Amino acid sequence: MTNTSSRGTALITGASSGIGAIYADRLARRGYDLILVARNRDRLNSLATRLTSETGRSVEAVQADLGADDGIARVVEILRSDASITMLVNNAGVGATAPLLQSDPDKMDAMITLNIVALTRLAGAAAPKFVERGAGTIINIASIVAIAPELLNGVYGGTKAFVLAFSQSLHHEMADKGVRVQVVLPGATSTEFWDIAGLPVSNLPEAMVMSAADMVDAALAGLDQGELVTIPALPDVSDWNAFEGARQALGPNLSHRKPAQRLLAS
Repeated sequence: MTNTSSRGTALITGASSGIGAIYADRLARRGYDLILVARNRDRLNSLATRLTSETGRSVEAVQADLGADDGIARVVEILRSDASITMLVNNAGVGATAPLLQSDPDKMDAMITLNIVALTRLAGAAAPKFVERGAGTIINIASIVAIAPELLNGVYGGTKAFVLAFSQSLHHEMADKGVRVQVVLPGATSTEFWDIAGLPVSNLPEAMVMSAADMVDAALAGLDQGELVTIPALPDVSDWNAFEGARQALGPNLSHRKPAQRLLAS
């Protein structure tokens, strides 16, 4: 199905497969032109050709390694210079399942660079341009480990907790400037992520693994409903609202001149 009206251009990272490729498909069918960013040129070109054929949208493939400074710089420049970009989907990321004590420190550093540094730099490049235009959307893909860090590798959980906190801060900063922010916290999703992380998805209970298509469709439904935080598997949004309400209720007592009475020597 071809959508002839344009909603601007969506730049999607980690777009050659899995969640990123599904976002590309769904957004093209919603009327967005696309800039697809990933390391695998062949996959990117194949996806771009298919989506252009099926949707009539303009699709540009950009080969870039967001784990490297030059790759980050290339995409930052695109975000700063292309006035057609109205949406950024920060999807590129990597995970790990082994405990910290069994992990390669260099791989942990690389994870921090991709999951935190690249995401921050790209959002930081897009946000000022969106504010200038008074419109734009930033979607950051986090994970349920942002709020359940005990489940997998602690560095991975820490990077996704950063994405959640960063997104909440961005929303607070830019909500009155016409810029939408959404952070998505998927649970186990059927993608190559698990093979790369060292735990094939076949090892997980089938009942807890969502397809990438269902995950993205749910995330976009959450965006349409105005959610800041979307957990695709969560049945009752009031559970998240209670969690967030409890966090905000701590606010008045997080900083005082004197220590809490419970911590004073008797």
